[in-house]
Amino acid sequence: MAGVFPSPRVTIATLLLVALSVMAGCAGSGKSKVGAASSEPDPTTGGTGSPPADHPPVVRLVATLSDEDLVGQVLMPYAYGASATEVSTGSAAGNQKLAGVDTPAEMITRYRLGGLILVGFSADDPTGSNQPTTNVDGPGQVHALTTGLRGAAATLPAATLPDGGDLPLLIGTDQEFGIVTRISDGVTVLPSAMAAGAAGQPALTEAAWRAAGTELAALGVNVDFAPVADVLGVDSTVIGSRSYGADPRATAEQVGAAVRGLQAAGVAATLKHFPGHGHTAVDSHGDLPVLAQDREALGTADLPPFAAGIRAGAGLVMSGHLDVTAVDPGVAATFSRRVLTDLLRGELGFDGVVVTDGMNMAPARVMPPGEAAVAAINAGNDLILMPPDVAGAHRGLLDALHDGTLPRERLVQAVTRVLTLKQRLAASQTPPMSVLGAAGHYAAAQRLAEAAITQVRGDCTGIDGPVTVSSSAGRDTTRALLTEALRTSGVEVVTTGGTRVHLVGYGDTTADLRADADVTVAMDTPYLLARARSAVLLATYSSSAASMAALARVLRGAAPAPGRLPVPVDGLPETSCAG
Repeated sequence: MAGVFPSPRVTIATLLLVALSVMAGCAGSGKSKVGAASSEPDPTTGGTGSPPADHPPVVRLVATLSDEDLVGQVLMPYAYGASATEVSTGSAAGNQKLAGVDTPAEMITRYRLGGLILVGFSADDPTGSNQPTTNVDGPGQVHALTTGLRGAAATLPAATLPDGGDLPLLIGTDQEFGIVTRISDGVTVLPSAMAAGAAGQPALTEAAWRAAGTELAALGVNVDFAPVADVLGVDSTVIGSRSYGADPRATAEQVGAAVRGLQAAGVAATLKHFPGHGHTAVDSHGDLPVLAQDREALGTADLPPFAAGIRAGAGLVMSGHLDVTAVDPGVAATFSRRVLTDLLRGELGFDGVVVTDGMNMAPARVMPPGEAAVAAINAGNDLILMPPDVAGAHRGLLDALHDGTLPRERLVQAVTRVLTLKQRLAASQTPPMSVLGAAGHYAAAQRLAEAAITQVRGDCTGIDGPVTVSSSAGRDTTRALLTEALRTSGVEVVTTGGTRVHLVGYGDTTADLRADADVTVAMDTPYLLARARSAVLLATYSSSAASMAALARVLRGAAPAPGRLPVPVDGLPETSCAG
């Protein structure tokens, strides 16, 4: 059942003021608890070591947590294993290396974790380099895993409010759709963000993301590291079709719609990669990209989608491993107070949870894991995602808290934000598993896919006669999807002869085009179409089942191609089938 996810700004700001006043009243106690009694009675806490009963429940909970619990709540690692408690020998070895434990459940309880990310990768995934394992095999397995993870976290001191309310473990994943889709079997798969940008109808985007969010919630996932809010300014293989497009205003409308849809379903949305990864083609998984645009260009070309997502109430913003030269040159945004505290919080007014991008990515590994975690929290992050050494990150944060390198008030701020997010998520009811793949959900994905199909060359009335479907290497599944969709639409599909429809996708080059193709279809970014010689050029921006079904209808002439290119392509119009 869907739940309303309200905007956090005023509430969290108020909570932080109260939490910090409580902490200030307890300073100097030398105890391991934030709210431990000082030697003199304190008017803020009533001299009892706990704030008065009329303080908000989250503030009262934070005041009781040990330092170990506080540190654990700002960590969100990955783990090896498809189950919370029963793992293979190989998975146990992976967890031992990562955290000194055998199972994901043990990792949660030993380090008092605030969250865990579910990981995985596919062949066309630009994020695969920092996904060292996969623990998302299918709906039943994911549901059992998340149930086990929540059960382990329920025993932690941070899991129960003083008034008895339960706070859930944050369980996240990168369900962006398109080339970054962690869970694809047995669920409704949406077209890519760029497809939504081509459709240009935020209402369709919101409805589709609400359907997807409902299914994530049923699986036990309450944080989605989506939508991508990057405006695409260059041909980039790392961002590409993950972006809604090149126009900041249009992208902002789409991002706001995706946030509203997800959070109406009770799943927290994450805006990424702040302050914008779309104007560099360098992959931050391996290097530190440099954003060379000046401050004015950053404000007009990169920040609008983030501002729109914040206005829509996004629960999280992900900091990017990006050198933002106009704000803090030479420093990755992950570690930049100027970017995260002054710009994101001060200028854009975001008061939700700031989460790092994966700390196992190369730009974050310039420091030891503990030192990097401390630097990230001090800069303004509230959650450390995917530390490469969980024990080292936990120990580094704890040592820094004790020696003053990590100010206690900064950690209290972070934990208060994390627990407030959990409190909001707890207010949403979990849908039943029967919602997975619901007809209404697929219909929402189908409407978005149909609105996205874009034609930029050729006759707009469809094709006559039999069709041969070909594709670049490794796309047998997608070719089969289109073949089935064409036959269902009444089109004869043959192995030779007829009109040749050729499919290209992520990572393909000119060498993957066919000179004898009558129709070339781009299933990722549309840039390759500029070098195709086919009489008809189409873009779906996605290889999902819904996108292939929509393409089949256009090829048969049963539906128009209403989409428009959301990025400029040399020599091609936004559409050749206007109206």
